[in-house]
Amino acid sequence: MDDSSTHRMHPASSRGRGAISNRSGRYEVHEREWCDDGWGSLDAAPPVLSTALSKDSSRKVISYNTSPDIGFDRSINPYRGCEHGCIYCFARPTHAWLGLSPGLDFESKLSFKPDAPAVLERELWRKGYKCQTIAMGTNTDPYQPVERRLTVTRELLKVLYRFNHPVSIVTKSNLICRDIDILKAMAARRLVKVALSVTTLERHLARRMEPRAATPERRLGAIAALAKAGIPTAIMVAPMIPALTDMEMEAILGRAAAAGAQGAGYILLRLPLEIKALWRDWLAEHYPDRAERIMRHIRETRSGKDYDSQFHQRMVGSGPYAELTAQRFELACRRLELSPDARGGWEEQLLDCSQFRLPLDQDDQMSLL
Repeated sequence: MDDSSTHRMHPASSRGRGAISNRSGRYEVHEREWCDDGWGSLDAAPPVLSTALSKDSSRKVISYNTSPDIGFDRSINPYRGCEHGCIYCFARPTHAWLGLSPGLDFESKLSFKPDAPAVLERELWRKGYKCQTIAMGTNTDPYQPVERRLTVTRELLKVLYRFNHPVSIVTKSNLICRDIDILKAMAARRLVKVALSVTTLERHLARRMEPRAATPERRLGAIAALAKAGIPTAIMVAPMIPALTDMEMEAILGRAAAAGAQGAGYILLRLPLEIKALWRDWLAEHYPDRAERIMRHIRETRSGKDYDSQFHQRMVGSGPYAELTAQRFELACRRLELSPDARGGWEEQLLDCSQFRLPLDQDDQMSLL
């Protein structure tokens, strides 16, 4: 294994970020490496890394999949990259497709889709479109900080509401409460389900691991606000990290149930592609005393490897450690009266695809556009 210290950025560059390096993506010919050349004036700390935005003019907004591991066949991602900076994010490798690093680039070089609402409307109008639940938040968070001023997600929800189209949302942000007016109206028609992801209740760990996401308390507060508004809400304990956060599972589920969550799900930590090295860098920086122990337990759930991508195992792992985690989850859900596995059947019971319709314009005539 290479020396991870050669890939680390100057500490000032990664302050307030999740990744501590900007490792090259798997398609790049050259690797990035930060080094100290020893010249006094050149050794000055660089400015703190700022977020850069660019427009994404994709001609399609709905992405389709055939994965047997997830409970939906289509999704929308208003943003590429995510400023939340969660070090474990399984979406990081997608930035390599853009010629960018899954490390710091992923959380600081973002693209957004300003035309997404109009593109979505065209896709829903397309002849032969068959309605099934659209998932949001499956790759990058639809309520990451830039959404506060760009409002792409809110405009997408308006389109879905006009078409009576069901949507399920996963987020780590209490910004979703801004859209309770739309979500409440959709919930009255059985068109929406929301899940809040909580990884840990420890503020200091959350700050290191998911630096720009809402605090755990605010996410629990969002569950309470959504539930009070009559919006079906679940808790996702995701990812579950062996020997770092897995001991908090029952406490997280208990707090969420008390806040009004109705369903629950969990996903075991996944380390595909570039995330393996980024995760090891992060562990060495923040938890050097237990890094190897954490990795040993991760390998116990992944057939002796850092990651096993097999269908039906990649989400929950395998082996005794993974089986014990699953048993704990099921027992806690039973005790707390939470519907287990928010991705496996719960949303089908809640969401109604039969109401989908092409919207009428103001004089109740079908639009020709």
